[in-house]
Amino acid sequence: MFVLMAATLDPATDTVPTLGWMSAQLTQRRGLNDSITRFWSFAAPAYNQPCLQRLVYRPGQDEVVRALRSQGSQRIADIACGTGILTDRVERELRPDEVYGVDMSDGMLAQARRRSDRVRWMKGPAEKLPFADGFLDAVVTTSAFHFFDQPAALREFHRVLAPGGLVAVTTIGPRLPLQRLSADLRNPAHIPSPGEMHTLFTDAGLTVADQHRVARPLWTQLLSDLITVGVKS
Repeated sequence: MFVLMAATLDPATDTVPTLGWMSAQLTQRRGLNDSITRFWSFAAPAYNQPCLQRLVYRPGQDEVVRALRSQGSQRIADIACGTGILTDRVERELRPDEVYGVDMSDGMLAQARRRSDRVRWMKGPAEKLPFADGFLDAVVTTSAFHFFDQPAALREFHRVLAPGGLVAVTTIGPRLPLQRLSADLRNPAHIPSPGEMHTLFTDAGLTVADQHRVARPLWTQLLSDLITVGVKS
């Protein structure tokens, strides 16, 4: 595993687009997100395919489960939970007191509700979560952060966390040089660099505890995952 600890990152060199650029893309991103929500409402059954999950999504999910296990979190929300594969796994493997799955897609949530009746499934955007201030011990999201209004989502994660609570975010995208396509000004779906993620977390009031690349099987290394873990002080 190629490890990038937060203390060694140089945001000045890692950052490509600026946070101001991301804010300027908010209106465009919201339009895209509406389209993405409609698409996944239709395509939710295909998302459950075991091969797709194992090769594309499982490595990052494994890292999130390890972070939650280490933290001992008892009230956990999975944001943009999709069909609930990770959410259900967290409930079964970690047995916390409460697990919530939040998504914008009715189709995804319908699949998730069939998966588990022990998880509380809720509809809502990452930028406006249906939780009171300080309600959660942990907020996680995997492979969806590039579609969020990223500063707003992390501020919202901070709001709903209790002091000492954990945020774990995995981002997934193509390895360089293809990753540069995400910086195209016409593309509102933005994959942040490690330095950008560090800045986004700290600007939201979160202390970065760990950040590293996720180990992947050799035949899937055209993709690259980054996990960033932060704590609310």
